[in-house]
Amino acid sequence: MDHLPCFYAPDTAAHDPQFWMLRGVPMANKETAERADRLLAGIAAAGLTVTDPPVADRAPMHAIHTARYLTFLEIAWDEWQTAPGAGAEVVANLHPQKAHQTYPSGITGRAGWHMADTGCPLGRHTYAAALRGVDTALAAAAAVTGGARAAYALCRPPGHHADADTAAGHCFLNNSAIAAQALRAHHDRVAVLDIDVHHGNGTQEIFYDRADVLTVSVHADPDAFYPFYLGHAHEVGPAGTNLNLPLPLGSGDDLWLAALDGALERIADFAPGALVLALGLDAHERDPFRGLQVTTPGFARAAARIKAAGLPTVIVQEGGYLSEDLTHNLAATLRGWIEAP
Repeated sequence: MDHLPCFYAPDTAAHDPQFWMLRGVPMANKETAERADRLLAGIAAAGLTVTDPPVADRAPMHAIHTARYLTFLEIAWDEWQTAPGAGAEVVANLHPQKAHQTYPSGITGRAGWHMADTGCPLGRHTYAAALRGVDTALAAAAAVTGGARAAYALCRPPGHHADADTAAGHCFLNNSAIAAQALRAHHDRVAVLDIDVHHGNGTQEIFYDRADVLTVSVHADPDAFYPFYLGHAHEVGPAGTNLNLPLPLGSGDDLWLAALDGALERIADFAPGALVLALGLDAHERDPFRGLQVTTPGFARAAARIKAAGLPTVIVQEGGYLSEDLTHNLAATLRGWIEAP
């Protein structure tokens, strides 16, 4: 059985967002701190243990995200609290279309500029947690560049909807993209494979114009599913280094695994030196978002197929929300990896 280093920063639990809105109805946010508890139980069920990551050299983060955006994340909550009648979390109430528009100085305007939707409320501890999520991803990347064949990073908050300058969909700092950037210091080419039910739009935008990083995403068709505006098959990038494999809503194991096989064929053609697996468990049939109908054994089969690609792999946790199955889905994925030949 393979050894699989696992990393988690317990202090990320302080980030526990509350606000969310669906079709005009305010409701509880889905990216709760309890997610980590259930995922930790999945790690334990797979017979693995976690290590608290050290504070990393965050140069890869600065290569991925703009300085202006990082400054916003650092000071936004404190500045928000000085505004009359401000709520407990920074929630943007406008979302500008940025072409030909001017960057504002006030916190309300900057919140709208840097926050694409209402699914990423920024609280007192959000930025600190996001930084520790980056440390977690970079610890897994360091383990892989140090000789491990794979490593798993339980990152909270997740990251794949965040682009260089914008938070979105529970995501603030793009852990998967930052891990890929760290791997690029050791490999001429790196691939990112995203199997979250939602398209990894932030990751795609970050690397879209680059020929050295291949981004591949298997996800529910965004025509009627978040993130809506990106994730379509015609989006290939100037260098042909982006592949989207959208699936009809409700697709199950057979279609999902067939798309995964196509993704792995493209990755093999690209011949990267290492792989980042953006692991979303929300493709499961009983995940609250109900976009796809993948079974728990389906995740184990996927893990075995991805491992068979033979690439040093950083596994970065993305989505997967509260259900009785979340623990079992991660355990099945990790077991599928460590037990595969």
